Amino acid sequence: MTKTELIEKVAEKTGLTKKDSGEAVTAVFDIIIEYLAGEAKKPEAERNKVQIIGFGSFEVKDREARKGRNPRTGKEIEIPARTVPVFKAGKSFKERVQ
Repeated sequence: MTKTELIEKVAEKTGLTKKDSGEAVTAVFDIIIEYLAGEAKKPEAERNKVQIIGFGSFEVKDREARKGRNPRTGKEIEIPARTVPVFKAGKSFKERVQ
């Protein structure tokens, strides 16, 4: 499903126009990204985590530097440490998908 298809489904389900649905979907995505990026004002306990009960949670995890291999040459390379976003599906989400 693409963002456009999601907007169409939201419009169908809510009775909103596609324009209003698009703005709502975009706003939700923007808010999640702001929280994960640490740009939003929030209590320290909730920093870098967005939890939607029944759906899942988005959070930021740190990955340590590690060694890897270039698959083309087989040469060992150093992969730098970085911060990555992760999603963990909620219980009811998992049960419904199974």
